[in-house]
Amino acid sequence: MERSLKDRSNLAVVKTLTYAMFAMFAMTTDSVGVIIPEVIRTFRLSLTAAGSFQYATMGGIAVAALLLGQLADRIGRRRTIIAGLTLFAAACFLITTGNSFVFFAALLGLSGIAIGVFKTGALALIGDLSSSTTEHTSIMNMLEGFFGIGAIVGPAVLARLLGAGLPWTRLYLLAGAICAILIAFASLVRYPEAARSTADRGGSGISAAAKNPYVLAFSTAAFLYVGVEAAVYVWMPTLLAGYSGNAAALAAYAVSVFFLLRAAGRFLGAWLLTRYRWQAVLAVFSGGIVLCFAAAVVGGVRSAVYALPLSGLFMSVIYPTINSKGISCLPKAEHGAGAGVILFFTCVSAVAAPLAIGAVSDAFGQIAYGFWLATGFAAMLFAGLLLNWVVNPTRAVLEQLDLTEYRQGTA
Repeated sequence: MERSLKDRSNLAVVKTLTYAMFAMFAMTTDSVGVIIPEVIRTFRLSLTAAGSFQYATMGGIAVAALLLGQLADRIGRRRTIIAGLTLFAAACFLITTGNSFVFFAALLGLSGIAIGVFKTGALALIGDLSSSTTEHTSIMNMLEGFFGIGAIVGPAVLARLLGAGLPWTRLYLLAGAICAILIAFASLVRYPEAARSTADRGGSGISAAAKNPYVLAFSTAAFLYVGVEAAVYVWMPTLLAGYSGNAAALAAYAVSVFFLLRAAGRFLGAWLLTRYRWQAVLAVFSGGIVLCFAAAVVGGVRSAVYALPLSGLFMSVIYPTINSKGISCLPKAEHGAGAGVILFFTCVSAVAAPLAIGAVSDAFGQIAYGFWLATGFAAMLFAGLLLNWVVNPTRAVLEQLDLTEYRQGTA
């Protein structure tokens, strides 16, 4: 009994470290929108050039996810996480010494590679911490909930720093310091033992995961979801610019409200998904997203000011659940590779979708037309998740893996 309590306590510490990890890097990645105006003023850049800060980070994550995603399966979760955190801390501290745009962009690309390494390691670790695919999904929602907290805290801290006359690079000094503490704890805590990967015997983990039809299906869903989400946090401020109705205060803080609802919804989702079938939850919530976007494009800005922030609540459970189920369709020994494939699709969409929405808006002369494209993404996502609910194509594979990987039949 004493050993069991000790094991549970150790696992709780590992979970807490993983949650803190996601909150820490979200502080930087979701603060880019606040940093870009500062960079434009300092280096007199165009919007396209300044956007390199976003593209460099996402590009780095995508490259690491595709090329290094199997590291967690090959060398172990702890080593992968510590290696990624160490590289990230180094990039953060170096950023504070820079004074040129190219230098900053290069280091943000390096930080993206670091995030791709330790994030895939952390996502693979979730399987080792879970006793069933159902619990895997619940933990994933909790993890993304803490990411949501970091996405709120980071821009708030940055705004405070800028208000005090301090440079934006101080945020990376703070992130690097937190990262150093996480490295110390990760080096001391005992991680659960992971299954040995077939990649150790010469197989190609990423290649096999990329050919898995379930992983590809969930990766496509992640691609569509990220396109919808990016429309809100990238382009909603432009859509609402100049709004002067009764909800002017809401319009000013629309992105913050969106992130707050998304974070709160993920903690709620962790509870919901232990009580209702995940297929139904995804279908219903994705339907809510479509309704919010339809209201925004049909009702115009006066409806969008309410509907688009509200969509954050419906988006909350979508990505972590898609991510979890895609990874869970593989044996635990291949979770790192599966996480890498899905993360690659995620980052490609985070770059391509905002560009596509901007291009459509430029072509037709109004940002509203870009949101019609985003509504199309939302409708395709809803159609796929509704079909998933009706057909339930993953039932057999998840039930089998629950029995062979988790020793429980709760798919």
